Formats: sequence, C-alpha cells, structure tokens
Amino acid sequence: MKKVGLLCGREFSFPPAFIERVKTLGAKDGVTAEFVKLGGTRMDEPAKYRVIVDRISHEVEYYRGYLKHAVLQGSYVINNPFWWTADDKYFNYSVAAKLGVAIPKTVLLPQKGYPKDVDINSESLHNLEYPIDWDALLDYVGRPAILKPYSGGGWKHVYKVHTKEELLAAYDQTAPYCMTLQEFIDFTQYVRCFTFGKTDILPVHYDPKDRRYIVDHKYLSAELGERVVKDAQTINLALGYEMNTIEFAIQDGVPYAIDFLNPAPDFERDRITAFYFEQVVDRMARLVIDRALSGDVSNSWPRWEEMVGIKAGTQDSGIAGFTGAPKLKTQAAAAQAQSASVQSAPSQSAPAQTAQKSPAAKPTRAPAAPDSTAAPASTPPPASPGKSKIK
Repeated sequence: MKKVGLLCGREFSFPPAFIERVKTLGAKDGVTAEFVKLGGTRMDEPAKYRVIVDRISHEVEYYRGYLKHAVLQGSYVINNPFWWTADDKYFNYSVAAKLGVAIPKTVLLPQKGYPKDVDINSESLHNLEYPIDWDALLDYVGRPAILKPYSGGGWKHVYKVHTKEELLAAYDQTAPYCMTLQEFIDFTQYVRCFTFGKTDILPVHYDPKDRRYIVDHKYLSAELGERVVKDAQTINLALGYEMNTIEFAIQDGVPYAIDFLNPAPDFERDRITAFYFEQVVDRMARLVIDRALSGDVSNSWPRWEEMVGIKAGTQDSGIAGFTGAPKLKTQAAAAQAQSASVQSAPSQSAPAQTAQKSPAAKPTRAPAAPDSTAAPASTPPPASPGKSKIK
C-alpha cells in the first residue's frame, strides 16, 4: 500500500473527511491515508509515507525538521518544507510583479525592535539609514497605506494608516516583526482562490471585513475570472505551492494579488461553507492520490528562477540554483516554466463562475505544469471534479 500521511494541528472537520476520502478514492490503486505519528526521528529512518500533507510545521519546528528528512528519504511533501522555510511575502510580491501579476506598490521596512534574547544595539545596525524618510515612503505607496508583516498571516499586526503620524504610531507597536508598507487597494470585489497542485484554481467570493466565504458562482465576469485564474497559476508555478490560497483585491477591473503565502490554508467546514468544503476535500484527495502514484519530487520546487530568466548556467549542468531545485526532466518541461509561456497562455474561466448545474465552460490551454507537457487550467466545474488529472 502507498500511504499518505496527514500532519495537522487544531483542525476538526477537514482531517477525518480528507483521510476517509483518500481511502475511498485510492483503494482501487492501493493508496490509503492516516495521521502521521512521530516520536523522535532517526537519521537512517526510511520513508514511511509516499506523500505527506503538512498543515502545521510552520508552528512546530520538530515537524519541519522531520519533513526535510522525509524529503531526503523519498517522501513527496505538500508543501515543500525547504522553500516554505525560506519564503516571505515581500519576496513573493517582487517575483509576481516581475511575472506580470498586478501587485500593490510595496516597501520593506527595517524592524522597530528585536527579540529580547538577541543582542542587537546601535553598533549592530550601522548599515541602516537614520532617520527614515517616512514622507517619501508614503508618497511612493500613496495614502492611505497598509502596514503588515513581511511574513506571517491570520490578519495579525495589520494596520491601515492615513498619515505619517498614524504610520509611526502603528510602527511603534510592531517589534520584533519585520514589516512592509503597501499601497491600499480600494477594492470593489474581493476573491480568495483555493489552489491545488499549482494549476487547479477555485476562485471564491470572499468578504475580508466579515471574514466570510460566499457561494456566488456569477460573482466574476468571464474575462475577470480568466485573469484571476491565470495569475493564480503563474504565482503557484513560480513559488511551487500545491496547497495554497491566493487573494485578489479588485479595483477598477484589475485584480491585485495582495496575499499568496498561505501554504496551510483554512479548510474548516464551518468557515468555508459546506459547498466549498466538499470541493476542498475532494480536490485535495485526488491531488495526493495522483502524487502517490506518479509524483516526482522536482514538481514540488519553485520555478521562479527559470520564469524570471535567471539562468546562471544551471539548466545545462543540472546543478541546482538559488532554491536548490532539481533540474526539470526535459528541456520541453523547462521551457514551459519560462515566463513567456506562463504570461502568454490563455486560461479557462474561473470555476467559481459556474454553478453546479450550469454547463461547463469550454476548456482552453493553460500554463503547463513543470512536471508535464501540458496541464489543465483547472479541474472541470464543481459537478465533475474528477475527470481531469491535477497538475
């Protein structure tokens, strides 16, 4: 039997439903699922799981260390623990902007303070300019602006500021976190996309003020839905995430990607609605079964280096670049990771446009996943999610 392991924390509805769905759908191919159990990891310990779904290692260091070892031993981990450790939101904004995704103007700020157990004083910080020209930074991003951590999530330590005085008052509360100052998008629509396997995108009408998911299949126009799906695919292909949520704030018809470092997204039934819970459970189950049967480790690594055109001679030699990504299997697959193919390929309308009983949108070619010669823009509409292989 090929085993899928689930590593999770205080979740109640998703874990049992996911494990049961993997067992049901995977039985004919010899794939089963269970909770990962750990009690000290030996260096020579062989892989116990073909696939591991990680939803908690960002909070438990032992789990993150175990997952890196599991990759070394041959397990396919969703999401890649090496890149998740290295990633941050500011870098993501910069990468996405280079790939043609609309991103609000963003500034990375020095920290207000540092952890008490770290010996940092003025001599340690002689590379920093002082005083900071706060007016110039606000002029760059515009007023009002959003002050938020460069890493992290859960809407914590997020401030909307209108003046320099408000900015400084908020900034003074942020130690020891590194923060970003970002252009405020005065959105008229807001979309949170569940994403599975990089190219399977499920856009959802989301209310960020009430933090509420809304089942509304006609929320986006076909044209806007296509743009949202394409940009979400581009982001996931660049960053390598196979389980993620990507948020777009839409202003004047332009979808601005404002949050897409969510590798352990909320999957609880009571919060995401029963309709989207069913979608999440089914698509995640089909994703891990596919990876258990045919997943290649090179698929789980970020491809932003190839996509932004950084070559450094690594593709011909097979030596890893900045991210340590394994070389793609074929030159054709490598070419598909280039930014030109990602940015120019059309994509199918967002699945959230189509009600369960509505006719399916006509599929078109989407950016291909790095581990294949072609990939669907998304799985079919909610009524038939199992007819297309996830990439």
